[in-house]
Amino acid sequence: MIVLKMLIHIGLLFVLLYIGNWIQASLGLSVPGSVIGMLLLFLLLKLGIIKLDWIREGTNVVLKHLALFFIPVNVGFINYLGLFSGSGILLLIITVISTAFVMGFSGAISQWLAKGKETQHE
Repeated sequence: MIVLKMLIHIGLLFVLLYIGNWIQASLGLSVPGSVIGMLLLFLLLKLGIIKLDWIREGTNVVLKHLALFFIPVNVGFINYLGLFSGSGILLLIITVISTAFVMGFSGAISQWLAKGKETQHE
């Protein structure tokens, strides 16, 4: 029963992914369909159309095994290692700067959201 529930939760996430891909392809947007699907999920959660309990267990399973989803990317990177060999230092610098930017931006957004929750509970 629990496995079926998780599969339904993950299935709902896939439906939103495919809707996002369809919107992206139909409108010819440069934003990836997966990002559009995440924005749809966020909007539906905020509007209360989808309840968090409807996807909680499925998302926990996906997040628990998130590292496995990056294995194909790393294998693909190894296949094209020669393409990146000439600009290794530049790629390292770009990676460090972009990682720092993402971490800082994510931290600032998290703090902003946490402050919003604190004021709601007071």
